[in-house]
Amino acid sequence: MLRAIVLGAAAGGGFPQWNSNAPACRRARAGDRFARRRTQSSLAVSGDGVGWFLINASPDLREQIEATKALVPGGAVRSSPIAGVVLTNADVDAVAGLLHMRERHPFALYATERVMAVIEENAIFGVLARDCVQRVTVPLDTPFEPSGPDGAPSGFEATLFDVPGKVALYLERGRASDQLAGEPGDNVGIELRATGGAARLLYVPSCATMTDAVAGHLRGAAVVCFDGTLWSDDEMIRLGLGAKTGRRMGHMSVSGEDGAMAALHNLGIARKIFVHINNSNPILLDDAPERRHVEQAGWEVGHDGMEIAL
Repeated sequence: MLRAIVLGAAAGGGFPQWNSNAPACRRARAGDRFARRRTQSSLAVSGDGVGWFLINASPDLREQIEATKALVPGGAVRSSPIAGVVLTNADVDAVAGLLHMRERHPFALYATERVMAVIEENAIFGVLARDCVQRVTVPLDTPFEPSGPDGAPSGFEATLFDVPGKVALYLERGRASDQLAGEPGDNVGIELRATGGAARLLYVPSCATMTDAVAGHLRGAAVVCFDGTLWSDDEMIRLGLGAKTGRRMGHMSVSGEDGAMAALHNLGIARKIFVHINNSNPILLDDAPERRHVEQAGWEVGHDGMEIAL
């Protein structure tokens, strides 16, 4: 059986965001039961309930581990059930948590050639000692079974597939505007299934636009956790929070004719969950009209601690 735990369901900055005094963030800080706090997007998966693999290592990783019983040390004095990390891109939101894992705990790090190159070129990740952390480059569209540093099988199969997105914000410098989309492997989704199983879980926390190829991966899945960053493309501009549209940031909107709800409507997906939700998106609020709209359309809004089993 494949088990998954949503460690964090918010986009960069979390909810509430540390420097936001917007009404929704004020409600979350006040403990409003309709504005539940969320940490930054990440997923933990296991095929045996013993060894766990992180899909992205968010900046909130330490907090997420302490809040998740399955990830808390329970063996030797210095130990962890975390056997590996799989990266979907090189965004700060996906890799900063790796710096929490520098205390010489052995694990395997999986990423595409493009993302691994960013890790290799950034000296700060040298704190992940190479005699402890195995770096494994994974080709696109090729199923593999992750394993821990001791080679023990994980009990599940994973496939990384290309998803339209953009290069990490800190890598934009010096690039022309038509180069921000990056190259295949800069942003990926991950397809997961228990070894020998048929039911599929797909995790796509960042998607700039729907393509036939991406739709083909999603079609017929048991569960899809999908990019829910913004409700509308001009959300950040309209609320005075930034100068970029969702498309410029590499994210589809939830609503609209070309939004995620419309794009995934006829793909035969049994369970659809929004993750990577920005603090400006009203679907975070349990009592918002937009929240009722997505639920009536058959979607769930991800929250920290949400569990999934296939």
